Amino acid sequence: MGKPTRRTALSDRIPGGRDGRRMLIVTFVDRIGSGLWGATAALYFTFAAGLSTAEIGLLLAVSGAIGIAGPPLGGLLADRVRLRPLLITVQLVRAAASLALLTTTDLRLLLAIASVGSLGDRAAAVLTKLYATRVAGPERVRYQAISRTAMNVGWAVGGLAAAAALTGGTVTVYRWLLIGDALSFVASALFTLGCAEPPSASRIAATSAPAEPGAPTPTGPAPAEPAPAPAPEETTAPTPWRDRRYLAYTASEAVLFLDDSVFKVGLPLWAVTATSTPHQLVPLLLVLNNLLVVLFQVPFARFGATPHTARTSLWPLAGAFLVGGAALAASAVGAPWFAATALVLAATAFTVAEMLHATISWELSVVLAPPTAQGAYLGVHGLAQAAQRSAGPLAVTAAIAAGPLGWLGLGAGLAAMCGAQRHLVRDRGDGALSVAPVTVSEH
Repeated sequence: MGKPTRRTALSDRIPGGRDGRRMLIVTFVDRIGSGLWGATAALYFTFAAGLSTAEIGLLLAVSGAIGIAGPPLGGLLADRVRLRPLLITVQLVRAAASLALLTTTDLRLLLAIASVGSLGDRAAAVLTKLYATRVAGPERVRYQAISRTAMNVGWAVGGLAAAAALTGGTVTVYRWLLIGDALSFVASALFTLGCAEPPSASRIAATSAPAEPGAPTPTGPAPAEPAPAPAPEETTAPTPWRDRRYLAYTASEAVLFLDDSVFKVGLPLWAVTATSTPHQLVPLLLVLNNLLVVLFQVPFARFGATPHTARTSLWPLAGAFLVGGAALAASAVGAPWFAATALVLAATAFTVAEMLHATISWELSVVLAPPTAQGAYLGVHGLAQAAQRSAGPLAVTAAIAAGPLGWLGLGAGLAAMCGAQRHLVRDRGDGALSVAPVTVSEH
């Protein structure tokens, strides 16, 4: 046999085999499009669609709120139909919604189209996670780390391309960037088409129900005198909506995902309104966040290698939140160099929190879900991030309004939520996590 090449060795380190590698390409291409559109959405609606600031706020808020239904809907469907065609369909719906935005400047139509796109975006995130979970198996946390690295690189490529294109300064450029976003979804659908259907415990269970007593079996006719049938048992599939433990876990996740709003809303606004640092530092802090995720997300996978490790890692996550909140509070005091140093420390701490929580969240959300209802459970878990995107900016702006004490309170509150979640997913004593029994319908 020939000596393995460096490329082959690298491919072997990616969990999920060929399909896992293809799904990384899907994630990368998808995020390039998101980077193109995310960097220019407000500009498009202002200069190409002619909307006012208030109308843009209404459009984004309402479509975002409607998009919250995307994760549970996508997860529920994934337990009932084949995952690969479903993911392809959702990608094509996203592409159609992006192109449809080009056809009108009417606020009501734009609201309807953006809402469809928001539903598709949130559903696609859960379906991609579910696909990766199924193909990567026990190595799902390492795969998640590699996937987040590809995601951040894609965002950076898309954002840089958008910045270069915007030097043209014409309305036509905004339209082409939106077309590029739509084409990224079409390309993602085509790459997904080349993937195989992953195994699904929920669909296997659904298609292998026991035969009726006395019915013929594949090996011959039924016995003349069948044994008495056992008392009927409840066969309703597990549902996350009756699993109080999982719902409480999801609610705690909505709080811990606040690091996203801190970076997108809180840190930039705080830096330019409450500190003495130059405004040019703000984009550099976002670059620092992106660079740290690309460099360290894969090594951070060790913090979620097992359910027990993921639970234990909630303590350093709490510490990162405390340091980040304290650093933001300190940045309002002192000379520009001190404020800049404090902001860099805050950005680093919240990036560490982001990487830790991404790893912990992926592992716990999967291990706490019954295999036969994994899609439905992960869909409900997806509500946490969707809800944070709607309510998170309000929480962060409230912290800004309260001043340094607001950031100290936010950091302490996030740390306390880490402790609450650690108790919620406590050990049974054998290193495995305790999961409350799923309550099913009695009707």
